[in-house]
Amino acid sequence: MFKYIIALFLILFNLEADNSDALKAFKNKDYAKAFKLYEKSANSGDTKAQSAISYLYTNGLGTKADSKKALFWLEKAATGFNPSAQYDLGMMYLSGYGVQKDVKKAFNLLSKSSKADNSSAQYNLALMYYNGDGVDINVTKAAGLLSSAATLGHKTARENVGRVYMQLLRFKEASKWLEINAAEGDESVYYFLAEIYCELEEFDRAKFWAQKSMNNGNKEAELLYKKYNLNKY
Repeated sequence: MFKYIIALFLILFNLEADNSDALKAFKNKDYAKAFKLYEKSANSGDTKAQSAISYLYTNGLGTKADSKKALFWLEKAATGFNPSAQYDLGMMYLSGYGVQKDVKKAFNLLSKSSKADNSSAQYNLALMYYNGDGVDINVTKAAGLLSSAATLGHKTARENVGRVYMQLLRFKEASKWLEINAAEGDESVYYFLAEIYCELEEFDRAKFWAQKSMNNGNKEAELLYKKYNLNKY
């Protein structure tokens, strides 16, 4: 129904290290200076700087590109409980990007990042539960994680969480998110809302959404309208 977001890891590594001079140098494209400053902070244990150094090694900015050193520093940042590094490394293991694919390691890393309110980690962890990748299928946990990610503003989670709650027959939660989708212009949810409100016996609302769906040419909505005699409401 929905897919992993395997983003470009080269832009995910966290460059917002505490060393403002390093960040300024990076933004000014003085990569040699940025590398030197980030390296100093990284060696002192700054996990954000470690993640930044990983990025610089990956792209060969301010230093010679070195995938092994890039992975070394990213792993140090992830071990140091940096949620962005845990997410990036988790997605690498999930996709096999630059490392041997390992869904168990991906699950553990994404779980840690998810607990730190990383919405992208929550979204992809939800898919692991939904699909049974590296973990037993648990659609209820998937829905909860999608809801958390959606609440934090994750766009794709917002687009799918209502549908997953509908599969679980948790109609109140489903209607909440599907109404948000409808307000944001997703006309495909009109029929789902009509169906939900019929199940909840809130026929005034069901009629409203069925009519909107019928106006878009949905034949199923016409059948639903007749089945529940929504013209009476």
